[in-house]
Amino acid sequence: MYKIEPVFKERIWGGRRLEELFHFDLPAGSIGECWTVSAHPSGRTPLVDGPYQGQTLDQLWQTHRTSLFGPYALEAFPLHVKLLDSSSYLSVQVHPNDEDAKRLEGEPYGKNECWYILEAEEGAEVIVGHHLSCREELVTCAERKEWDACLRHQSVQKGDFIYIPSGTIHALGPGIVLLEIQQMSDRTYRLYDYDRLDADGNRRELHLEKAIAVTTIPDEPLTIRPIRETTASGTKTTLLEVPFFTVIHHDIKGTEYCLSDSPTFRLLTVVSGQGEVCAADGSEQRQLQKGDQYFIPCSAGEYRISGQLACVTSEVFPS
Repeated sequence: MYKIEPVFKERIWGGRRLEELFHFDLPAGSIGECWTVSAHPSGRTPLVDGPYQGQTLDQLWQTHRTSLFGPYALEAFPLHVKLLDSSSYLSVQVHPNDEDAKRLEGEPYGKNECWYILEAEEGAEVIVGHHLSCREELVTCAERKEWDACLRHQSVQKGDFIYIPSGTIHALGPGIVLLEIQQMSDRTYRLYDYDRLDADGNRRELHLEKAIAVTTIPDEPLTIRPIRETTASGTKTTLLEVPFFTVIHHDIKGTEYCLSDSPTFRLLTVVSGQGEVCAADGSEQRQLQKGDQYFIPCSAGEYRISGQLACVTSEVFPS
């Protein structure tokens, strides 16, 4: 397994909590996003050790796909992982699906995403979905800016998990730090941005025509049913398994927690605590701490994790 170096992004709604919570050496400014895994051109994350040190996952996808990732026919590396810190509301936004991303933008992936809430202040909320019955009502809502009445607000707390399929209107509220796992896309269509001004005194661009076109209508709330498996050394919870990604939470409270071998690559994010991981054959040993991000190649063998920590793994099964 190889450690990944993150990329930080300043955002109008960001803050400095990623520095406090994860001890990152943040650049100056309001840092809203830490891209812990990215193959996107606007912020690629390199491996920091091992035989592929300095190379990015998109480079390795082109040169070592079968040996490092698995039997994929996908044209581009499929996942993007972030830590987000919101000090104010993000824009009311929506993302295209794969078909719309290719048709409208010539990009390989749309953006299905999910949120695992790491910290939430009292009263924190998110927006996920709407109450509208037809596209004409969405047009009217946008024209009149009647968003409070049209959108579905949801209170959140630490440990909550939310799946946001493409086409779902959503926004992150203030006072939240979360782990986001998504398809490899940075395509966002804004419907509303609270008439905020950027550093140059301009309102940020909206994308109403495309946003309205890709929004799912009608929209029904989703019910997520996690699957838990408990052992003496911890609990494995499969949070989500959809064609775009599988997300698993590992709560480790002891020794010899088993991370089994896999025919496909995995990404591992340490979201709390600390411990150590060892290859079952004794060939590798690493210290793990909160904020670390690792790439685990396919067929790398079994790993054993010990300590008091929580990790989230993400992977994509070949279609």
